[in-house]
Amino acid sequence: MCGRFALTSPAAAIRQLVDFSNQPNFPPRYNIAPSQAVHILRATPSVEMAMVQWGLVPPWVKPEQLRESANRPQINARGETVMQKPSFENAFRRRRCLIPADVFYEWDRKTGQPYLIRRRDRHVFFIGGLWEIWSGADGSEIESCAIITVPANDRLAHFHHRMPTIIAPPQADEWLHCPESRAASLTPMLTPAPSEIFEALPISKRVNKVAEDDEDLWREERVNVPASQLDLF
Repeated sequence: MCGRFALTSPAAAIRQLVDFSNQPNFPPRYNIAPSQAVHILRATPSVEMAMVQWGLVPPWVKPEQLRESANRPQINARGETVMQKPSFENAFRRRRCLIPADVFYEWDRKTGQPYLIRRRDRHVFFIGGLWEIWSGADGSEIESCAIITVPANDRLAHFHHRMPTIIAPPQADEWLHCPESRAASLTPMLTPAPSEIFEALPISKRVNKVAEDDEDLWREERVNVPASQLDLF
């Protein structure tokens, strides 16, 4: 699963890996949560960086249905069924995106210890996602996105049985520009990233609170449990 992440790298660092046309300027964010605005890269048709709501709203949902729990915005989409689910099928064929991130967070299910998951080389990475546009009768619009998840690799399965799809920079152009008629050819990308790419570090429990958003969240900190339960990596 992916329910919290961070983006602290500047636009210039992201552009070194995947080029885009506009010139955004944004502060580092250490605790990005569902329903908040997030940065995505999308092809329209040139690649641009945009901000959309994290929590995909299908275009066919009626305004009164937005308040129903069954139709609440979806933050994750399962890679195995993304081409079959009505909420995601059209977006996967036509509106895929990349969500840049420096880390994502997971929690030890036994101890509650939060962990920061990042690349060992500390580079920004790209999460495969979908974006959509919902239009209201009054002319209002909601642009939104969801993260595509896949089964967790061996290293991360301790925390959760799902993890975000990681799209490597050499795959970015195909991911963003693949025509609708060949969208099914992208499914081999929906596999777990190799275990050796990532490392997990125990961090402050302050990350549990969405309002906390500063670099001290990444300070190494362990909950008071036997070390044998925490020294996982």
